[in-house]
Amino acid sequence: MRVMLLFVAAALVAGAQSLTEYGPAKGTLFVVGGGPLEGTGILEAFIERAGGPENARIVVVPTAGGNKAADGTVRVYKEEQVVASWKKRGVRNVRMLHTHDPKVADTEEFAAVLRDATGVWFDGGRQWNIVDSYAKTLTLREFHKVLERGGVIGGTSAGATIQGDYLVRGAVAGSNIVMTPEPEHEHGFAFLRRSAIDQHINTRNRWDDIIPVIQKYPNLLGLGLSEGTAVIVNGDRFEVIGRWKVAVHDNTRLYQPWEKPYYVLSPGDVYNMKTRQIEKLGIGTPRK
Repeated sequence: MRVMLLFVAAALVAGAQSLTEYGPAKGTLFVVGGGPLEGTGILEAFIERAGGPENARIVVVPTAGGNKAADGTVRVYKEEQVVASWKKRGVRNVRMLHTHDPKVADTEEFAAVLRDATGVWFDGGRQWNIVDSYAKTLTLREFHKVLERGGVIGGTSAGATIQGDYLVRGAVAGSNIVMTPEPEHEHGFAFLRRSAIDQHINTRNRWDDIIPVIQKYPNLLGLGLSEGTAVIVNGDRFEVIGRWKVAVHDNTRLYQPWEKPYYVLSPGDVYNMKTRQIEKLGIGTPRK
């Protein structure tokens, strides 16, 4: 009977997942373009989606910040420093999760903290560090289960890009390399499927940088996010919040020869990734 119930539960999850093409069937994603977030309301909204300061159980992953120190030794993160900003926002239950070793990440003991988590947040840094630690491990499966339970996953900068399918700027040699030559660093965690996500597009002038990605992989939806700006994803829709703009690289759209092969969304806009249509326009969005 127990085996049958598990089979039915797995089938229901798979069926629900098949109803969406991009975002999770359950749960919410916060994909943030980096930069200072004070005054944007992004972190406050994330905490509320995770259950509020009193009830949220948030796990913070600082791994993108690096697995090795400058001298080549294993980098050590202090939990009190990693979670300090969350506690200042009143979050009572917040933990750090980090390892440099995928063998550790594949253990029940390490992944246990995720079993009752209502929110997971990925800090910024270099996204390939996150891949090296958690790809193909039990921990990665538990990240996905947070969404399956209706939880929330968010991240900023590298913590945004890791949420996509194709891993933009995954090269170890430097973040200026948009398409990595390393097969092991070509894919993110696909919380947002069929997508390629870039960040810091405004201050680092990256507006055009993922054009080659979408040219090579035209089935993908490309998202470029400005600093202090996020998309909140539910199912196949997302809403833009924060300070500035989001560039949408959509290969199915017909562009004029003089146009850039993307269009720009503003805070308040709602976009349907499945239909590739803007469903609600905010102030300043081109009406195309």
